[in-house]
Amino acid sequence: MKKTALAVLLSVIYTVSYTQNSEEAQIHGNIQTDVQYYNPDTLIGAPPVPEKMLMNGFANINFTKGNFSAGIRYESYLNALLGFPEGYQGTGIGYRYATYSLDGIEVTAGNFYEQFGSGMILRAYEERGLGYDNAMDGFRVKYNPYRGVYLKGVYGKQRLFFTQGPGIVRGIDGEIVLNELSDSLDKLKTRVVLGGSFVSKYQEDDNQSLVLPENVGSYAGRINVYRGGFSLSGEYVEKINDPSADNNFIYKKGRGLIINSAYSMKGFGASFTAKTIDNMSFRSDRNEGQQNVFINYIPATTKQHTYNLPATLYPYAVQPNGEVAFQGDISYKINKKKKKKNADGSKPFNLRRYATYISVNWSAAYALDSTSLTNDPTLQGYSTNFFRPDKRVYFSDFNIELKRKLSPKARFTYSYFDMRYDKDVIEGKVGEGLVNARIHVLDFTYKINTQKSLRFEAQHLGTNKNDGYFEDQGNWVTGLLEYTISPGWFFAVVDQYNYGNKDEIQRIHYLFGSVGYIKKANRFTLSYGRQRAGIFCVGGVCRVVPASNGISFSVTSTF
Repeated sequence: MKKTALAVLLSVIYTVSYTQNSEEAQIHGNIQTDVQYYNPDTLIGAPPVPEKMLMNGFANINFTKGNFSAGIRYESYLNALLGFPEGYQGTGIGYRYATYSLDGIEVTAGNFYEQFGSGMILRAYEERGLGYDNAMDGFRVKYNPYRGVYLKGVYGKQRLFFTQGPGIVRGIDGEIVLNELSDSLDKLKTRVVLGGSFVSKYQEDDNQSLVLPENVGSYAGRINVYRGGFSLSGEYVEKINDPSADNNFIYKKGRGLIINSAYSMKGFGASFTAKTIDNMSFRSDRNEGQQNVFINYIPATTKQHTYNLPATLYPYAVQPNGEVAFQGDISYKINKKKKKKNADGSKPFNLRRYATYISVNWSAAYALDSTSLTNDPTLQGYSTNFFRPDKRVYFSDFNIELKRKLSPKARFTYSYFDMRYDKDVIEGKVGEGLVNARIHVLDFTYKINTQKSLRFEAQHLGTNKNDGYFEDQGNWVTGLLEYTISPGWFFAVVDQYNYGNKDEIQRIHYLFGSVGYIKKANRFTLSYGRQRAGIFCVGGVCRVVPASNGISFSVTSTF
């Protein structure tokens, strides 16, 4: 079937190439290969790998000519790197599409990614680092019937590794940009965008003990308002009863609400987000688990950290079955201040010779205030007080960041994090409870000359040992040294040390080094060392990364 689809796609490309002579054809894409050789390491729990070496690879090839575009993505997992979903095995065409647009309408046949609104009702996307890909396979139509009016419709099945999930997904989305409807509205300073969506799935009732709805519908409405540096947006979504393995096959409706506000001016910015989710797991296969065939995406309301310890030890995974979450962010620039020279012509000491950047962020996620229902013949499961948080804290993160240039060659960043993390909820553990971690990070960069720079990073994580908190693995320290020769080379070595672990055997150094070379559109990276087990998250979607010891090689190229 895939071979037939590829043959048809190539035939269409060939036909278009010789019929649209007015436009020059272009071919572009990218290739990436990641190979790792594994050593067993019982000390860190790195398992033996029978193949010794594992590989992930893909190649995107896209063709465009005039109003027509088409492409394929060839993927190879021989076998997949440790930590990737087990379903990625073998090779094949993981993505192929053809798109044509004319007179305000655009039609895509094959695979496509799409998002309605914030994604709470539908989002098909790929996150390669997570091994996440729920691309749709079918048809998508976009139509602009009138200025300011945008319509989208999708119909298809979702990708499940190299196959498809059994459910069929249908959806329509409409958006009206009020200011584009007329010239007079377009002159207004206030900009308003209205939108609405409807998405449904069909899956045959395959349960012998329950009567399950085969068609499950959901709808959403949204509004966005902009004026100057101020913006306000909100979206509400509701889903009819959708019994599934995620909610233990209850018949309660799902709903969600997210509100975003932001304000910015020169040297200052602030934003605030509030969100509530209740029973909003929405898959095209009610029996699937992990991150497979999700129709929707629940936006994260936590800061995406880049430093190692806060990003990998205690990242938050969004709880689609129920949470109330908030996030606030403030950033401020303290401008530099010039001082006159001294009477003898020398430069005076000036603490404000360079600008200082300060940002403060706070986020928290709570359990949804709910009550379990007993003797419930309707199988609702529980009742809730919508948008009311429970006392139980799933996650909280207060962090502050200070950036400052010290001289034309030196600059630093200092960050502090105070995090609370419920291991029982987020990781599915039993009896471990809440961890309170406090992290300090110092990031210092020195520019040796126009081509060479040296960066040093020091991180420390301490866990609160007071009553009521779980000590977990105790204290960590991380050091990183990075040397860059531009253009071309970079070298880095990092060591993580779990010096505070109660088990002395687990007080392990995770030493890891890498070297890379970049030339034009090509990048080569060689790494060796230990990597500890942890959790890798992007936007609130996470996967478990097992411990490993070995050498890895990566090549990426764009054309």
